[in-house]
Amino acid sequence: MIEAELKARVREPEQVVQRLDERATARVEVYRDTYYDRPDGSLEKAGEELRVRTVHGADDTRTVLTYKGAAVDEESGSKPEHETRVEDAEQAHAILRGLGHVELIAFEKRCRNYDFESYGRQMLATLVRVPEIDGTFLEVEAIVEEADVAAALEDIRATLADFGISPEDLTTETYTGAVAAQRS
Repeated sequence: MIEAELKARVREPEQVVQRLDERATARVEVYRDTYYDRPDGSLEKAGEELRVRTVHGADDTRTVLTYKGAAVDEESGSKPEHETRVEDAEQAHAILRGLGHVELIAFEKRCRNYDFESYGRQMLATLVRVPEIDGTFLEVEAIVEEADVAAALEDIRATLADFGISPEDLTTETYTGAVAAQRS
């Protein structure tokens, strides 16, 4: 499956939160993301991602292991995504290190997640703040078959417009890249 996703910088966060709150109930969560790579950096060079994410929510804490393949849509950066919940975060980190992977970067994301239907598709909108970088971001995604990526991205663009996000606000900047730049 492909995570068809667009990300935008948000100019009016309060207005976007209000529109999202009209659509669905927010799940406020803090993500602790740790990205791994091979010692030679070959995952990053290939546009792939390997991540352990621990999500702290109001009612629970859960950890997921995620692998994202190289982008299937260069404009949006949409990628194949494979994700599974893991029972023990420390063991997941230990397994990846034991397999020879090295920590690339770790950082925190503060998120408001909204699940809703838009243009006939199940979507997830996430309003994101990363304490180390300036700005608020909105990610909207739908999980689709590869043949449906272009149509899903059009529906996501329309959904973003419904929230007051213009095409000029779209970005393919990655959080990992922005955090790494901020730290250097």
